[in-house]
Amino acid sequence: MTIGARVLKTGMAVALAIYLSGVFGFASPLIAAVAAIFTIQPSIYRSWQSVTDQVQTNLLGALIAIAAVRLFGHTPIAVGLVCVVVILISIQLKMESTIGLSLVTVVAIMEANGQGWALAIERFLMILTGMGASFAVNVLVFPPRPRRQFTAQVHQAYNQLSLLLRTAISNEMKEQVFRQEKEKLHETLRKLEERYAVFEEERKILARTKTSHARQLLVSKQMIKTLQKGADLLDVVEEHYFASPSAGEWALRFDRQIEELSKYHEHILLKAEDKMKPHALIEPEEEREARLVKDLTAYILEDPDEHKRLVFVASGLFEYAYHLRRLEKLLDQVQQREEGAKREPGEPKEEL
Repeated sequence: MTIGARVLKTGMAVALAIYLSGVFGFASPLIAAVAAIFTIQPSIYRSWQSVTDQVQTNLLGALIAIAAVRLFGHTPIAVGLVCVVVILISIQLKMESTIGLSLVTVVAIMEANGQGWALAIERFLMILTGMGASFAVNVLVFPPRPRRQFTAQVHQAYNQLSLLLRTAISNEMKEQVFRQEKEKLHETLRKLEERYAVFEEERKILARTKTSHARQLLVSKQMIKTLQKGADLLDVVEEHYFASPSAGEWALRFDRQIEELSKYHEHILLKAEDKMKPHALIEPEEEREARLVKDLTAYILEDPDEHKRLVFVASGLFEYAYHLRRLEKLLDQVQQREEGAKREPGEPKEEL
């Protein structure tokens, strides 16, 4: 089991909230600690957005709670009704993520208001202290690096995909193991989509590098698309290849083609990290694909009903190859533009 940065930062945020509670002389650090837990986020942008949303809804909840105490007292029924109102308002404002902490604020203030206004205000300040501690820790300690994390997950997904693709046609892996590895791949792809969303949000706070960041987003999106097409190829092989009576005759051809594409995919990822030699030829020969299309077409025409399932396999192969080439082309364009942007202002820039 590994302990991630977010886990550590949650603990540190709680510790800081408790420490600040003592410094400010709060009667109890509990509310501040709870607020710190609710506010921690996987990125600086989300952390800032969470703080701004939490301040708005918590302030609104506090005002409603104070007004409710004045009108109805702090009976259990009144507290419950105010909680319902705050939930509905948060949903209307599309701030559902703030509901939990807002309800903590409502309950804390309504319970304390019977003991005096000073205590109610103190408890609201506890909430703000916890949110501030959480935001400070998220920004200053192990600040999130979505791009680096995204790249690591792309390589993880590729390694899982490559293993499955290289054993899909040959059917060498045990069925149970294959399904477990395939499920891991889909889980990694789901996490990759979430990581991309965090990476995309960085653009809103990186004003100086918006253009460069937008280009990286295009490449990142295509990386995900390419991995998904590789996963789709796995599904096609599993569903159609082994159901074809003539699958064995094409096993070697398909296996070689998948091996070529898997190697090509790896080289593109290395190229994205600037680990390949300039002008290295990494793209597989299109002539081999053309021969495969020609031979497979002639073979299918001999007996369309019996061989037509192989069309799906070939289609999955070519779709994967298409998106690989698209990824490399997009990567070349982005790298050329970034190299041009690094030149001195007086030097001419190469147009794409």
